[in-house]
Amino acid sequence: MQALAGSARAALEEAVAHRASIGLEQVVEQAALQTRVDRKFLLTPAEFTALARRLGEDFRIMEIDGLRTFRYESVYFDTRDFAQYRAHRQGRRRRYKVRSRTYADTGLAMFEIKTKGLRGATVKHRIEQELDDAGRLTDRSLEFLEAVVAREYGEDVPELLPVLDSSYIRGTFVNPLDGERVTCDVELEYADGRQQVQGPDLVVVETKSANGRGSSDQALAALGLRPVSMSKYCIGVALLNPQLPANKWSRLLEQRFGSFRHASGPRTRSATPGRRPPEGRR
Repeated sequence: MQALAGSARAALEEAVAHRASIGLEQVVEQAALQTRVDRKFLLTPAEFTALARRLGEDFRIMEIDGLRTFRYESVYFDTRDFAQYRAHRQGRRRRYKVRSRTYADTGLAMFEIKTKGLRGATVKHRIEQELDDAGRLTDRSLEFLEAVVAREYGEDVPELLPVLDSSYIRGTFVNPLDGERVTCDVELEYADGRQQVQGPDLVVVETKSANGRGSSDQALAALGLRPVSMSKYCIGVALLNPQLPANKWSRLLEQRFGSFRHASGPRTRSATPGRRPPEGRR
């Protein structure tokens, strides 16, 4: 999908073009924030441009091999009856997300579990995996998953299978002084093997800080922009499975995704080169 003048993609590309850069190694060393407070916002291109102008000079743009925006592709795993989706919808304390994430522009693939820590903080657990293993549960990734869930919640892992593909373009603002990050996603797309849907022309902004009161949160508040209760995974499941209850996000779906929830069609996006067909838990 090509960026159009005035689009969310164009606003993102403009915002990341001229700031000082920071390399991936520095981000990992200084702003990894595997335990953090996340807040999500849905911004129009104009609102996002105003936010970018408000962020101080301490924020840099993550750059890898000359690139400042990157395509992310993820495969999410859940039970056949979407137990983890339902746990998120019901706000259960013991909930988690399981995904395989591919950084398409760099060829890096990670297997990740996101759990809830103290005071609602998000804790990310991850291991690197072979690109050919992206999108499926291997013995190694399953062993890692079982260890994390047992340690965090004292539970067994149910049978899981791939239920959702997602992709988007991301740019990342990083403040190396305090570890704060702001991820900015555009051109959101979901598929499940049967159908595909693209999201609205908005920027999904996620602030990630140690306490949820970073300078980016303050800049958004100054612009009168409030966080939304949103999980990209849960929104994707709800869009592609309108028969599932989605009352927690019903207002957001109606106001921002209403024209998309019933506009899905056959899946056309090709898989990541070298990716094997997704498999469930063996």
